[in-house]
Amino acid sequence: MDNATYSTFIDMKKVAINDSFWTPFMERIRTQVIPYQWEALNDRVPGADPSYCVRNFKLAAELTHPELDYGVPRDIGHGGCVFQDSDGAKWIEAAAYSLAWHPDPKLEKTLDDMIDIICNAQQSDGYLDTYYIINGMDKRFTNLKDNHELYCFGHLLEGAVAYYQTTGKRKLMDALIRYADCIDKYIGAEEGKLHGYPGHEIAEMALVRLYTITKNEKHFKLASYFIDERGKRPYFFAEEERRRNSGKDSPDHAKEQYTYHQAHKPVREQCVAEGHAVRAVYLYSGMADIARLTSDEELRGACEALFANISKRQMYITGGIGQSASGEAFSYDYSLPNDTAYAETCAAIGLAFFAQRMSAIVPRGVYADVLEKALYNGIISGMSLDGKAFFYVNPLEALPEACLKDQRMSHVRIERQKWFGCACCPPNLARIIASLGSYIHSENVNAVYTHLFVGSEATVSLGGTDITIRIDTKYPWEGLVNISFSLKGAARFRYGLRIPGWCKNYALTLNGADAAFTVEDAYAVFNREWNDGDCISAVFAMPVMFVQAHPKVREDAGKIAVMRGPVVYCLEEVDNGKELCRLHVGQAAGISVKHEEALLEGVTLISMTGKREQDWAEDELYRALEDSAWEDKALRFIPYYAWNNRGTGEMTVWVNQ
Repeated sequence: MDNATYSTFIDMKKVAINDSFWTPFMERIRTQVIPYQWEALNDRVPGADPSYCVRNFKLAAELTHPELDYGVPRDIGHGGCVFQDSDGAKWIEAAAYSLAWHPDPKLEKTLDDMIDIICNAQQSDGYLDTYYIINGMDKRFTNLKDNHELYCFGHLLEGAVAYYQTTGKRKLMDALIRYADCIDKYIGAEEGKLHGYPGHEIAEMALVRLYTITKNEKHFKLASYFIDERGKRPYFFAEEERRRNSGKDSPDHAKEQYTYHQAHKPVREQCVAEGHAVRAVYLYSGMADIARLTSDEELRGACEALFANISKRQMYITGGIGQSASGEAFSYDYSLPNDTAYAETCAAIGLAFFAQRMSAIVPRGVYADVLEKALYNGIISGMSLDGKAFFYVNPLEALPEACLKDQRMSHVRIERQKWFGCACCPPNLARIIASLGSYIHSENVNAVYTHLFVGSEATVSLGGTDITIRIDTKYPWEGLVNISFSLKGAARFRYGLRIPGWCKNYALTLNGADAAFTVEDAYAVFNREWNDGDCISAVFAMPVMFVQAHPKVREDAGKIAVMRGPVVYCLEEVDNGKELCRLHVGQAAGISVKHEEALLEGVTLISMTGKREQDWAEDELYRALEDSAWEDKALRFIPYYAWNNRGTGEMTVWVNQ
């Protein structure tokens, strides 16, 4: 089954991060976000929407084992959304990753107690979903399209595997294996089973991850079935609806055609990203996993086409995806509105999953470039710098009055929220940052590739030789990256270093001198015999860049965005005053770059002199162009991810040229 030629990302337990940019984020996750979210899951955050997550598991456990008493009234009913279990699952996963690089007996005890509650809720046949355990088991597996059973299963399985890999404790993973067996009993290709698949994808990549541990072909077969069956006709979701509706079609069946769920056609025929953005990139991540392990070229081709469509036609400059608030969905090529952008935090995270998995199939700079773009911009923008407030939606332009009064922007919040009734994004954000060590390097037979420039030490074994790869850098604020190798004796292997797509000029030296390398798919590849102490120094030029969008992006016509390295910048009202729409960069003068350690947890600022159109008379709505007058205006740009940490106000990424 396993394809010996594919790459795997180095296990995060073999990677120790010590990075001037990311370590503070990871520590914030460990010390602030994980404890805060535990309180939120237990409905103990004043002023925040209740989660009901832990309460649901306790109630389900009491109903399953009447002798138990967790203090939850047994007639209270299920609280929150049908997918509320998944919030707790993602929290378990994030906490497990945190334990991998910072052991904490108290946190581990909290996890063990929570796992006991979850396992006590499990039914005798392995079924484990609180919505149906509480509301009635007779309806389980009757609405795979809408009710998220397989989605919750997937997230619980991801958390269970993460906890096992960190601690060696199998209790939750064994429970989820029993649940997988239960699902396999009811759903599959065999006669008498439901020929169904998840309405909200993630079970696919979770099952592949389980397979890499158990090597049980049944787990891989179920993941492959979910991929292969999706979108076939007759549509399973239509038949499912008919069964629920006494043989009648759903009123919206003909209109919807299941594009929202990426179930409108078989996955190998899909080449344009459509529907709910999070579901889409979770599906594409599972497809990439299957393609990698089976060398399925047709499936790989679909993944490549979908990735190209997203990154070249439907992705914001921040790495955000999902333009439309209607359905939290992709809309159409080159439609990238800034003020009404949805760009859900979870969608950027899912895009990072997809990009990482494509890099594992073959290391190409375009994949890691997108991974980097999402991480430094569209993902961490979803969390306040104190780790206690969150964005679900990440616009690229915000006007407080419009967000309050214009219904088209009713989904946009002008400040981060303490929690959400649908709280998928905060724990999702915690789990990707806590697992950052698993995104830096991949290995393939006798080769190692570095995809992200994160200060760290990683250990890998190649050809029987243990090698430590150390990265020292102040990236993304500075362009110098030193990569050194520690090993006993000498070893021959290929080492690939990504040349970022944003970088136009770079210099590479080995032990202070020029060295031979080839450029392969935007990776500088050194193929040589390595010795202890060898060091590559990479210098990536980091000028301030003015970036324009494709002419077909109507919303950005005549505008530019400011970048430096991988970081996207924005203007914020607190620095530049109101009515940011009146500011112009034009022929900017006096561009300066300065790092401010005391501002916004330490950021590099970009300042320049632009133009501002002078005030008009209040009673003058239109006037001749030649009557316009301009004045110099000092402009101050901050990293986009850090906006809205100094109070509410206007913000924009795209500025008049």
